[in-house]
Amino acid sequence: MKIVCIGGGAAGLYFGVLMKQHNPEHDITVVERNRPYDTFGWGVVFSDATMDNMRDWDAPTADAIQQAFNHWDDIDLEFKGQTIRSGGHGFVGIGRKKMLNILQDRCQELGVKLVFEQDVDSDAEFADADLIIASDGINSKIRTLHQDKFQPELVLRPNRFIWLGTDRLYDAFTFAFEKTEHGWFQAHIYKFDEETSTFIVECPEHVWEAHGLDKMNQEESIAFCEKLFANNLKGAKLMTNARHLRGSAWINFTRVKCDQWWFKNDNNAHVVLMGDAVHTAHFAIGSGTKLALEDAIELTRQFQLLGDSPDKIEEVLTTYQAVRSVEALRLQNAAWNAMEWFEVCGVRYCDQLTPEQFMYSMLTRSQRISHENLRLRDKDWLEGYERWFAQQAGVNVAADATPPPPMFTPYKVRGLTLKNRVMVSPMAQYSCVDGLPGDYHLVHLGARAQGGAALVMAEMTCINPEGRITPGCPGIYTAEQKAAWKRITDWIHQNTDAKFALQIGHAGPKASTRLAWDGTDLPLEPASANWPIVAASEQQYIPGVSQTAKALDKAEMEVLKQQFVKAAQDAADIGVDWLELHCAHGYLLSSFISPLTNKRTDEYGGSLENRLRFPLEVFTAMRAVWPQDKPMSVRISAHDWVEGGITPEDAVEIAKAFKAAGADMIDCSSGQVSKEEKPTFGRMWQTPFADRIRQEAGIPTIAVGAISEADHVNSIIAAGRADLCAVARPHLANPAWTLSEAARIGYTDIAWPRPYFHGKSQMEANFARAQAQAAQANQLKG
Repeated sequence: MKIVCIGGGAAGLYFGVLMKQHNPEHDITVVERNRPYDTFGWGVVFSDATMDNMRDWDAPTADAIQQAFNHWDDIDLEFKGQTIRSGGHGFVGIGRKKMLNILQDRCQELGVKLVFEQDVDSDAEFADADLIIASDGINSKIRTLHQDKFQPELVLRPNRFIWLGTDRLYDAFTFAFEKTEHGWFQAHIYKFDEETSTFIVECPEHVWEAHGLDKMNQEESIAFCEKLFANNLKGAKLMTNARHLRGSAWINFTRVKCDQWWFKNDNNAHVVLMGDAVHTAHFAIGSGTKLALEDAIELTRQFQLLGDSPDKIEEVLTTYQAVRSVEALRLQNAAWNAMEWFEVCGVRYCDQLTPEQFMYSMLTRSQRISHENLRLRDKDWLEGYERWFAQQAGVNVAADATPPPPMFTPYKVRGLTLKNRVMVSPMAQYSCVDGLPGDYHLVHLGARAQGGAALVMAEMTCINPEGRITPGCPGIYTAEQKAAWKRITDWIHQNTDAKFALQIGHAGPKASTRLAWDGTDLPLEPASANWPIVAASEQQYIPGVSQTAKALDKAEMEVLKQQFVKAAQDAADIGVDWLELHCAHGYLLSSFISPLTNKRTDEYGGSLENRLRFPLEVFTAMRAVWPQDKPMSVRISAHDWVEGGITPEDAVEIAKAFKAAGADMIDCSSGQVSKEEKPTFGRMWQTPFADRIRQEAGIPTIAVGAISEADHVNSIIAAGRADLCAVARPHLANPAWTLSEAARIGYTDIAWPRPYFHGKSQMEANFARAQAQAAQANQLKG
């Protein structure tokens, strides 16, 4: 095949190497606009795993890079006068120029033609090519020329950064943070050769402008950074090799993602994007070079598997995109998480967190590194952090004792102390008759109270018959219901050390629907079985299907408020430990908060302040009758996932308003307000809402949503992203989920119900045996 690589960066050069090595008969040319051995930028960084992958595909290149690279395991944080080090992270740093020189030499050794100082404007310039690799970088001309084919999405991010170097040498990947009168700056620093380290300085746009950096030239910017990071630089100077850029050389990162990676042009040549031309990854996790190299590896792999003749190109490229786009997106998402962390750390973490917790949050920012993964990397550091965390929670750990995992530390709120950070999330069971919780709820809630969670919260319990979601949902509006809840409360208190919570609410426009297994959100059948429903404004939850909810008038709102108050008083009377007000998921109070559902023109509609008025009136009235030594939380939808709906920014203001009214915690859910929603699902997918609200509104939070293992809970709690974790579906599958997870991670200092005690040692032994066998199997594979 005749192959042309447009762009002599890592992707184009390495693909040329791999394909020429695979089949020397291929005619391969790499075309680069710059001069030979000329490059811009400083060092690049990638992981040990990437090096191992390269060695499998071309040992000479990997060996040459290994001889030139700088390897380190440690990460240093310099923050608030402290330096904290964690090891076991395994990075490789090499000068960008040196790496490209190695790839250029290898190309020439194998017979790949290198053409320099040729600027390419179009793929049409290579009419006789079978395959054109457009590896022409983040500002790809080929991608721009054919954007109708590639469908690129380019997102310009808000932070400014400048890519510098220094002759100070560092023995760890270093993150340094400095606060000024206008905000926070951070530096990403790593050594890449025996003389030089990369030194990237980053800050938010408004901080950059406030310091006048937008008006400074490069020399002035460098002088500013040298003064700002003087304590870190210790007299060393900062350098730039971006004199070719006009202005200050501060730039914004652009995230690139393409729906289509290849097409066939008018000359019957197949054009495929590679490296930064098709996807970018923020330098916060150093994956840009990794992505480029592994693009080259995967495309070569597909040519090896499917055939490397011209008639196979289309099949190869189709398979290549299908396979590679999944892994690329995974890395991009991790880089996105890390990038967002650095973008918001100045307002969300730097002032709020101690150096110890800030370090943990930073290390786990991408969500690729979890609590147990940190233990594998640096057990001593993590145990030291766990010891510190336990002490903050009031647990005194003996010097020779193993500290408890963060999820098993106690949590105190008002006069209530929870034994750990796990809560059984409220989950509709649709198993009541006339709103009465019977034997089913006693067994369901009692079993989970025995299962190790600190707090068991019953499903939304309604203030009147019309407020029920379905005929099977519970209420607390009759004496019989109150007595039934007292029976459950007493049983939990008498037989377990768990605390019991009720979630009080009204389904509003989503009331009068079928049991979930008969059709979620659909009206009852026959139509005559339905009861009238109400909301902030007239609406149908499912247009053309749902009942039409009537808009409440002020007199009706007052009646409902008093029913909420009575429910709170009844819960207090029967000894419930915790109360939560349901203001989420499109139910009655949520219908007031969201602009998608509140179209009122009176003082209860319009601005967010007005839309919050009725929910706050209800909360305030309930808080007044709820015992002062007992906590009260509020569940909100922190994101409507619909254009024009509630945003995470709005959620912070909502949380602040409830905090001012006396709320102790915000239970951070999202969505279910509109059928037009388009949520982004994934593990721990709603935790970022809890994190943001906790830090920016200054109120404790409950994280919920796809939290399914101890590692998730420990990571969330340890990083300070939430104070409690509400675990839902795993508790449906296993009432003793918390006890099981403790055994699975080897935490044995936890009490089981005495009748079940003999099961404890057996489960712990089974998990320990399985882990030992898995470790042995991994050693044999290695």
